[in-house]
Amino acid sequence: MEGETVADAEYVNIWMRPERPAVGRKPTYSRAQITEAAVRIADAEGLEAATMRRIAAEIGTGAMSLYRYVPSRDDLIELVADHLMGEIDITGVPSGDWRADLTRYANGLRAMWLRHPWVATVHRSLPGFGPNQLLLIERVMGALDAHVSIDENLRLMAMLNSHIEGAVREEISTAEEVRRSGLSESEWMARSSPRINQLVNSGKYPIFTKIVTESHQPHLSRDDQFRNGLEHILGYIAVSLPPTPEPPHPPGMRPDLPGANRDETFATTIDDTPTCDETATTGIGGTLGCDETSEDPAPTRSCAVCGRPLPPTGTGRPRKYCSRACRQRAYRTRT
Repeated sequence: MEGETVADAEYVNIWMRPERPAVGRKPTYSRAQITEAAVRIADAEGLEAATMRRIAAEIGTGAMSLYRYVPSRDDLIELVADHLMGEIDITGVPSGDWRADLTRYANGLRAMWLRHPWVATVHRSLPGFGPNQLLLIERVMGALDAHVSIDENLRLMAMLNSHIEGAVREEISTAEEVRRSGLSESEWMARSSPRINQLVNSGKYPIFTKIVTESHQPHLSRDDQFRNGLEHILGYIAVSLPPTPEPPHPPGMRPDLPGANRDETFATTIDDTPTCDETATTGIGGTLGCDETSEDPAPTRSCAVCGRPLPPTGTGRPRKYCSRACRQRAYRTRT
């Protein structure tokens, strides 16, 4: 017996301890059976009720025999915590849509906490690296892995998990207070109204007054509050990610004209008139330039199709045609 105790001490983590001995008879029970029994008891009576004696009675054996499978209370808590992580559905994550993946994870984690509110009483500072926890790390952090460094990934995930845990702890705590008081949440708020009115009417607490009279957040449902906070966290994560590079534009396309299929060198309109200002002038070195005004009076111009005089234009480029019909005829002739 003493030799077994020494050997067991070599395993500093329950996941390093073989579930089945290398030799000897096959175990009667499994860690999974013991863990599932502990979760059932905790759901019904609270985690403190899930003692080895109570679990042994649940599965029909003696308490001392369970220590062959789970040496300590800490090991039991580790097994239970990892079992609960396995309830979060992350099938198909990462999917390539990091926002959808993280939203799914956040909602799944919150739902798991609400199914087992006693999780809020579990105090575990150090991770045990059980199989379900490791799967979550690989899948959920994998949603951001292609976008950020591993340190930034850890920071963003810590922020997301803090929001989820903080929101759901408050939700569980409020539900417990409501249960103890025997009042619904709306009834509890109604009972608090005289005190709230007293504080508002005193004029001493302007920020509190704003919360009472202007804020929408406290009046949202728990689902909407969680969703609203999650969207803000995801928005911050989006800002933290590097910008997605734009796809390359085909040669000759104008990237500054969304949806337009125009050539960068397209400099004239359908009637071959320069697109610059009213008259062309010769600049330094004989290069054609554009000027809004001309010192010489504009000559009388006529329609290039029908020969009728063209009306003067106050602004913009000069006209070559007297009407839309003449312009269309000229275009059809050229094409």
